[in-house]
Amino acid sequence: MKKYYILLFILLGTINLASAQKAGSIEYGLDFGLNSSYVQSGSNNTVQSDVIQGVNLGLSAEYYFSKFWGIKAKVIYDQKGWGNGYLTLGDQSYDHVDYQLNYITVPIMANWHFGYNRNWYLNFGIYEGFLLNATAGGYDVKSVLNSNDTGLAYGLGVKFPLSRKSAFFVEIDAQSGFSGISNNPGDDSLLSERASLNIGFNF
Repeated sequence: MKKYYILLFILLGTINLASAQKAGSIEYGLDFGLNSSYVQSGSNNTVQSDVIQGVNLGLSAEYYFSKFWGIKAKVIYDQKGWGNGYLTLGDQSYDHVDYQLNYITVPIMANWHFGYNRNWYLNFGIYEGFLLNATAGGYDVKSVLNSNDTGLAYGLGVKFPLSRKSAFFVEIDAQSGFSGISNNPGDDSLLSERASLNIGFNF
């Protein structure tokens, strides 16, 4: 599915558009996306879960150092988790359980604007996620998870100006955790992965 998204971006990016920002300017954004997330574990980061779907809603601000580079910060309501998990409560065990985790995620990224009219952008940086709540099989499992999730944030997008100060954009956004999300001392290798397809507006 990702290759179709990338092909779509390439086709859209060939449209002749002018979307450059000046050095010193600040651009704000609002976006909505559909998430696909899962967890990896083990020394080889082999997938140990099924993918679960969710949504995200974000606010962003980017400060432009030049017409090519900026630093972008976001605040995101992020639905993450994994499917087909295993849950133990007391002497009861449950298979095929979906874990649903809700975070406030804060990525801080360098943003590179490129292409003939700089309507493409590529961002990369780090994120910190703050766990709001977590359920599995209808049970509250927040106490067995770390309150924070830290990792790499990166994405690729294309903008379509609507006026001199506003634009519509489409982007692929991803997060790869490098800190374990389980607070079980014997299970510190459970890492979160999340990819999303987002649409939004800059102003």
